[in-house]
Amino acid sequence: MVKSCHDSRPVPRQEIYLRTRLEIRGRRILSFSTTAFFLVLILFSQSFSQEITAKASTDKSEYLVGDYINYTINVSCSEGFKIYPPAFVVDSLRNISLIETEKPDEAEENGKVSVAFRYILSGYDSTGVTIPPIAVPYQSSGDSTTRFAFTNGVGFTIQKLKVNAQGEIKDVKPPMKVPLDWRWILLWTLIGILVAGIVIYFYLLHRKRKAGSQPDKAEIVLSSHVIALNALRELEGRKLWQKGMIKEYHSTITEIIRKYFETRFDLPAMELPTSEAIESLRQNPESEPILGTTYSFLSNADLVKFAKFTPLDSVNEEMMEQAYDIVNKTIPAAETGTNVSTDALHEVDSERIQSDNAR
Repeated sequence: MVKSCHDSRPVPRQEIYLRTRLEIRGRRILSFSTTAFFLVLILFSQSFSQEITAKASTDKSEYLVGDYINYTINVSCSEGFKIYPPAFVVDSLRNISLIETEKPDEAEENGKVSVAFRYILSGYDSTGVTIPPIAVPYQSSGDSTTRFAFTNGVGFTIQKLKVNAQGEIKDVKPPMKVPLDWRWILLWTLIGILVAGIVIYFYLLHRKRKAGSQPDKAEIVLSSHVIALNALRELEGRKLWQKGMIKEYHSTITEIIRKYFETRFDLPAMELPTSEAIESLRQNPESEPILGTTYSFLSNADLVKFAKFTPLDSVNEEMMEQAYDIVNKTIPAAETGTNVSTDALHEVDSERIQSDNAR
């Protein structure tokens, strides 16, 4: 018989033994449940990460100065994923230059989709080069969140051409002298006098018309979003991609949006690559609602302009919808409902045309 610490009543040894066994069993059950939970969690995360993989490689490990370097990013994933082209390849290069971006190759087999992005690089200095991991953006089916799959780093060596130090040293040829031809000098002099006369004539004609013309009406200052929306409507009416002018359509629509970013958010969007434009927009809180749409919009346009990619009709229509969405979601609250209409703009343009014809 044993006395309990909290009770003066003697406790039988058998009861202490049973309590100890129950406590040990409970701890084992709890430990097994916790282990099983973490095991399932690890297996789930591994299965999700294995649904998409990105692997980078080059065709060789050693090159000579000026050789073409074939750099490839192979992306493998299950069906239902939307893969976007890497946006940071050019920014990640060190000591090498990008020569050409080839059209992506897509293949599907046994429920697996593979996309190959190929680039031709070249180096002009002997050095060891390491291309760091590249982020490949993608979206899973039914989820608009943009995630990234990272490639492995790739290293290679660029070597100088072998020079025979014992070879014969040859002299440099002297520069050639071109004989002076007075006929050419006389011809270019006459052309210069003719061009100067034409410029002076049109300048005097312009001054004469300006002196006799009536003062123009005060111009209507349009907001940046009004200008962008009017330009998008005009582009939509031209039906460029329906006529087969795909590249001109994508160049024009991206130019409209980039000009809008310059006036709306005060950033040099016309000069920035897609990655830097997105990063600059990220610094402005007003652009947060359009970051995902803008990234998809500019990436699709880059594929057409630089990778010579031919998009589906649905992609062309989606580009116009995304452009309208970008502008409409960033209209300043103070200017909502106070914009000059497109009809007013056309009326001003019509008056200007009639005035010019009368002159």
